[in-house]
Amino acid sequence: MSEIQHIVMNDGCRIACEYQAREGADVLVLSPSLGTSMGLFDAQVKALSGRYGILRYDPRGHGASDVPAGAYSLDRLGSDVIGLLDALGIERAHFAGVSLGGMTGQWLGYRAPERLLSLTLANTSAYMGPPAGWAERIDNVLANGMEAMVDAVLERWFTPGFRASEAAKIQHISNMLLATDRRGYAGCSAAIRDMDLRPTAPLISVSTLVIAGLQDPATPPEHSQLLADRIEGAQLVSLNAAHLSNVEQAEAFNAALADFLDRQ
Repeated sequence: MSEIQHIVMNDGCRIACEYQAREGADVLVLSPSLGTSMGLFDAQVKALSGRYGILRYDPRGHGASDVPAGAYSLDRLGSDVIGLLDALGIERAHFAGVSLGGMTGQWLGYRAPERLLSLTLANTSAYMGPPAGWAERIDNVLANGMEAMVDAVLERWFTPGFRASEAAKIQHISNMLLATDRRGYAGCSAAIRDMDLRPTAPLISVSTLVIAGLQDPATPPEHSQLLADRIEGAQLVSLNAAHLSNVEQAEAFNAALADFLDRQ
């Protein structure tokens, strides 16, 4: 396994990443959800690292990355991915993002399609309004910390049956949430608050897979359907999971992703 390294962005922020290159193979970039870090993708790395180079990273404000002050933008989060690719000498890559990672992927899909081999958008949305709800969440986390949010977040992220039967996996995700700096969580929440990618979805011309969770209350199936409808040629796969389908239905998620990547 590769060591975690830090790459400095053009604004001085250090982004933590792990790059497992594989000679002669395309690279797959994995981008996690709000409140998690690169460890979200342990099951995907295990399943796919034998066939692809893997680049996973902690978004700014999360994990081992720096936590700049203030609100972040989707432009900034997308530019961080370009910065990682440039620093590592990766001209083009497959990109798979979950939730916030999928929003970053949508930005890349219309702003930097020349850097993408394909795009996978999992449990994500082009718009998660209203902004007032996100403003309230930001105020809450800044005032009360991540501890005040964990239980409610885990209820949205996993079905009751999975929470009851997979305590170790739930604890793994809970630990990520608790380790997230409240300022970083708030900074990335501002990017979601200010985001509306519905008008730009039809501009995405990259080969795209959309993965939905049939029991996802955070980004419901109709959000995935909208993306699949507006992105020309997009393929939609629905899994029996809540918000983090790559964890709850890891085997099915990996199979769908591998099948899609193999056809590119």
